Formats: sequence, C-alpha cells, structure tokens
Amino acid sequence: MDVADLTPAQARERFRAGERVPTAGWCRGWTQANLIAVPKSLRYELLLFAHHNPQACPVLDVGEPGAWSTALFAGDLRTDLPGYRLYRDGEVVADLDDVVAEWRDDLVPFLIGCSFTFERALLAAGVPVRHLELGTNVPMYRTNVPCQATPSLAGPLVVSMRPVPEELVDTAVEVSGRYPMVHGAPVHVGDPAAIGIRDLARPDFGDPVEVRAGEVPLFWACGVTPQAAVMASGVEYAIGHLPGHMAIMDIRDDDLLAI
Repeated sequence: MDVADLTPAQARERFRAGERVPTAGWCRGWTQANLIAVPKSLRYELLLFAHHNPQACPVLDVGEPGAWSTALFAGDLRTDLPGYRLYRDGEVVADLDDVVAEWRDDLVPFLIGCSFTFERALLAAGVPVRHLELGTNVPMYRTNVPCQATPSLAGPLVVSMRPVPEELVDTAVEVSGRYPMVHGAPVHVGDPAAIGIRDLARPDFGDPVEVRAGEVPLFWACGVTPQAAVMASGVEYAIGHLPGHMAIMDIRDDDLLAI
C-alpha cells in the first residue's frame, strides 16, 4: 500500500514494528506533529515559551506527566514514531528506535504542529515540494533569529526550507497561511544569509535539496525549535522526535484550517 494511503494507526503499527523513515508524504490528509517531552518541572515554562513563539511552537496537544498517549494521539509515544532523539544536559546523547526504557514518570509530552501537514494543500495548489519529489527529508536550519526567551528556555528559531518557482511564491504563502497551527505562512522569503544561513547545501537537520534557476527558497518556522532551545538552555533531560520523523496524529489536516 502507498504510504500516503495509510491511516495513522497503520503507520504507527509499521513504526512500532521497526520501520525507520522520514514521514513527509505519509498518511495523506492527517496531521503530523513534533514531539518534545520535558520534565514536569519545565512544563509551564515550555508552555510559556510556546506562547511567546507561537509560529515556531504551535501546541496541538499536551499529555499528563508520565503519559505516553494524548487525547489526539491514540498510539504509544514511546514506540510509534519512526525515530527519537535523547538529550541530557542539553546534549544529544543518542538517536533511538524507541524510548520505552528512557521514558520517565515525570515527563510531559508536547505535540507541536508540523509543516508536513500542509504539503498536501501545496501540491493541490500546484506548488511542487522538492523533498517529496526526491523521497528525502526536508532541510532544516538554525537561524540567527532568537526566540523570545523565558527564564529557563532560550534558543534560535529553526526553519524548514522548500524551493518554490518564483511565480508560485504568493500561492505558497497564501496556502500555507491557512494553517496557522502547523506554522502557517513562511517567516522568510529569499536570501538565506538574511537569517544567518550560510550554506543551503549543509542543513543542520534533514537532507539538502537543490534550489534551481527560477526558484526562490521559502523558509517556514519549524517545530524542531523547542529541541534547539533544549540544547541551548542545557535542559537536564528531554526526549524529542528525530527531526523529520514525526508523530502522526488522529486529527485531519482540514481540522486545522483557519476559519
């Protein structure tokens, strides 16, 4: 079966069984989300950080301390994503297939909107999506744009990039802007150096894609931003998704359309 035709439950079953792959293009019509789980001592701080930086950190759902499912994710957050990243004292210490052994009773899981969710709408509007064409992960970059900090959390804005034909830039901006809960419209259009990106061929996360003649790089706020804050702030323990390897939720992408 084409992975685009899978239900969220079918996709989660495959990930639980060991399939390890970026999730762009999976489960057409269903919402994808970033995972960040932090100790409960930081849960209100992370909510405040998300409130201060809503385009990068649109919160879709939050679980109870120790919980591994939420109201909008019926699977197991410890096993049902295709990849995880473990942090101690702000450092990446492991990329893991599951985090059953690492999940602590005090961890609070947050599910943050992901721009993969609006890619179906981009395609329907005639906007090409290069990483889908190539079957690769989306490129993601740390910028020199600081997020609005809280007392314990600070860090740079992370962005994802998609090259768009110049004549379709306005369409891409308008279409993605209908989905504010999965990052909405781009935060930057054009020159990557203006936001501190020196080399598009060397993303901080994901895979590089070519920007061809007549195309403009568009940059969307990215839900890896909380993981960048975990690293920059030296958070003592956290679990995130492996960038590009998302939680596939039990809500439709159309449920997130702005009215």
